Amino acid sequence: MTKQERVTFVINTLKELYPTIPIPLDHKDPYTLLIAVLLSAQCTDVRVNQITPLLFAKADNPYDMIKMSVEEIRDIIRPCGLSPMKSKGIHGLSHILIDKHGGEVPQSFEYLEELPAVGHKTASVVMSQAFGVPAFPVDTHIHRLMYRWNLTNGKNVVQTEKDAKRIFPEEIWNDLHLQIIWYGRQYSPARGWDLEKDIITKTVGRKTVLDGYYKK
Repeated sequence: MTKQERVTFVINTLKELYPTIPIPLDHKDPYTLLIAVLLSAQCTDVRVNQITPLLFAKADNPYDMIKMSVEEIRDIIRPCGLSPMKSKGIHGLSHILIDKHGGEVPQSFEYLEELPAVGHKTASVVMSQAFGVPAFPVDTHIHRLMYRWNLTNGKNVVQTEKDAKRIFPEEIWNDLHLQIIWYGRQYSPARGWDLEKDIITKTVGRKTVLDGYYKK
């Protein structure tokens, strides 16, 4: 298989498996998505979706959020981990949104990445899912699968994102990154991986990855 044939196989298989794509994090607008994505760092989406209704019942916009103290926010979000940093980030970015952006989430990578506790991946998710701007946020699933599928060298997430954007058509980035995440969770996890169920890796996988699997 040529690289282009592998890419086409990946795209077509994911399209067949996920014709409609569930959104992993529950939200109702750009602000609640931003907070949910921030909370998801080193935390499962399932856990985030259990915690955000508790937080959003008290504050689902920056104006209400800054009425709460950092400690009150931290107590609610504690189960998501990294709560000291995340609570300060949520409180701080809510202030900045009010002071600099009229209480709205800016539709700009540059402005989003200036916000506390918001990195490139979080900004990419918000730009993609809230505003429909083409982006390719790379999480651990995408990083792992792009390496297994021999589409990146796996050096780091920055390189993986560059490679993904180079080989996949821009008009499908927003759907594709979600399809890869769901596929990774269902068929190609880091632990408890059954290659027989993982049709994509079995078909296009990197030789060293396949050899390593069969040696086990």
